[in-house]
Amino acid sequence: MSDTITSIQNPRIKFLASLQEKSRVRRKEQKFSVEGVREIMLAVQGGYTLLELYYCDSILQQENLNFTSLEGAKLIAVSKEVYNKLAYRSSTEGVIGLFKSKDHDLSLLNINQDSPLYLIAQSIEKPGNIGALLRTADAANIDAVIIADPLTDIYNPNIIRSSVGCVFTNTIITETSENIITFLHKNKINIYGAALQASVDYHRIDYTQPSAIVVGTEATGLTDLWLKNTTKNIKIPMQGKIDSMNVSVAAGILVFEAKRQRDFTN
Repeated sequence: MSDTITSIQNPRIKFLASLQEKSRVRRKEQKFSVEGVREIMLAVQGGYTLLELYYCDSILQQENLNFTSLEGAKLIAVSKEVYNKLAYRSSTEGVIGLFKSKDHDLSLLNINQDSPLYLIAQSIEKPGNIGALLRTADAANIDAVIIADPLTDIYNPNIIRSSVGCVFTNTIITETSENIITFLHKNKINIYGAALQASVDYHRIDYTQPSAIVVGTEATGLTDLWLKNTTKNIKIPMQGKIDSMNVSVAAGILVFEAKRQRDFTN
């Protein structure tokens, strides 16, 4: 234990703030911060190394956090003023963890499964959408989420918050579209791209074979590179006035149809 930090100018506090604000710093230092009891515990359970734990006694309900499971982490008390400067969420729990990042290289993806199911998201910009995709992937218990041509790192505080910690419960890979497509072809994994061009209704596809469901942005959809390399393009029939829906909603429909088919055949 250490004395309580009461100044926002403290070097530790300034460093923690820089991790929250700047992707460049997170990548360089290979560290990131996590706010909230559930999210911290999910990160620990997901095999992430907790380096430091910052807590505010006047906010934290200590019975909600199992300190004995956080052995090896340095416990650092902070004042309420300091904690409120660091807190990213409007409703807070008085605890922030400093973690070591993991690698998310494509080479680390385990393909030993008989029939893997992957969700691939290309160039999704909004952290909230990425977080929602990760929640869907966790709910469906798919084999991996692959972020193609990422526009932000997955340790963005908004992604952690919007995923409700599911950024730690999923296998996540980040890679270029070119390398992902090469990997999928090499491993004979069917590629089903969500697109309107030359597509069939999504429920007409057999997803019980090795499958990757690929979604793009709502504004531009998938790039030509993906459209030229899909096994088949798939669409969700729209019955209203518009021809698209939120990417996380669309991904949920597609992924759970694949899971429905797999559960039915098992």
